[in-house]
Amino acid sequence: MTTTPARERLRPGLAGDRTGAVVVGGDYQGLGIVRSLGRRGVPVIVVDDEPSIARYSRYAAGHRTVQDLHDPGRALESLLELGRQLQPQRWVLFPTREETVVLVAEHRDVLARLFRVPTPGMDVIRAAWDKRETYRIARAAGVPTPRFWLPSSRAELDEVDLSSPVVVKPAIKENFIYATGVKAWRADDMAQLLDAYDRARRVVDPSEIIVQEMVPGGGDRQLSYCAFFKQGRPVATMTTRRLRQHPSDFGRASTYVRTERLPELTDPSERFLRTIGYYGLVEMEYKVDPRDDIPKLLDVNARTWGYHTLGASAGVDFADLLYRDQTGEPVHGGEAREGVGWLRWSTDLPNAGRDLWHHRLRAREYLRSLRQVDTEAVLSLHDPLPGLAEVVLLPSLAWRRGL
Repeated sequence: MTTTPARERLRPGLAGDRTGAVVVGGDYQGLGIVRSLGRRGVPVIVVDDEPSIARYSRYAAGHRTVQDLHDPGRALESLLELGRQLQPQRWVLFPTREETVVLVAEHRDVLARLFRVPTPGMDVIRAAWDKRETYRIARAAGVPTPRFWLPSSRAELDEVDLSSPVVVKPAIKENFIYATGVKAWRADDMAQLLDAYDRARRVVDPSEIIVQEMVPGGGDRQLSYCAFFKQGRPVATMTTRRLRQHPSDFGRASTYVRTERLPELTDPSERFLRTIGYYGLVEMEYKVDPRDDIPKLLDVNARTWGYHTLGASAGVDFADLLYRDQTGEPVHGGEAREGVGWLRWSTDLPNAGRDLWHHRLRAREYLRSLRQVDTEAVLSLHDPLPGLAEVVLLPSLAWRRGL
């Protein structure tokens, strides 16, 4: 598996015939974009800084391996270099990771000279990227969130209500996750809270630490509102129940998701997105609080999300809709069908095994859910190489990412 510059792998004349797409990040999320657009004959280049599966798709027109997408300077220069080698403004840019979304938002003006950039500017993206802003804006807009505290020192932890468990997490999650391998730490008492706070201070600035009330319940209470949003309204929507995630407690990624009609998410989600003037693809994650049966906003992802390919199976192909809008093609939205299931075997199976072992999941319940899977994140008979590549690459990627 060798690395070849993207321009050398493009089929002759293809880039000149049609507007292409550059997908930054070649994991299963990026693979979904490659397949969505590549099936339509759109030339797609995959950019990544690690061995990734999307480059092996039959629908990938090329790939480019760069030094480091985590380093803003190097990542920006890599994108600018690629953009200068392509026909200017003939390629739609799809960032798939939080840090690349922020990079594109911060340098939107210069990147827009070389690419079509659907990512909004930093004034909008900050509302999703920085959870302090997310919760502040949500509260001002009347969107329910869990209770949270922003302690600037150990002494201010006395203000935290510990009558129920809390979680200690970062306002900006990327560096924290790369350093710790987790999204948050649970605390049931002051001793655990102090310990978690001290550990978090060693990783991020104290001003970025959030102590948040832990919403009880499992996957049956984890809901999401997904949309292509434009000019204050949704063009296409999908609501889901995120039934399983990896890890099970504070999931970094969903592993089993099913579409479901959840009208209670519509008003708060649209209100939040209108408040910040959002454009593009978005996933908003909620959890229903069993104490009042109200969905509480937890997270906003201003990009494609891990299971976005569920939309195509349910009649709403989000990546294709965004591409069409950027290229001036007709855009026909709508609402995803309910009862459609998505699974990622490589993370769902081992995680389910752990939950079965610890009696958090019943075997009959797990087997029943497998009968409701309509699409798998990676495996495809029509495009088999990414699945084979994942088998080879997953151990090393799991070690690098602390999975």
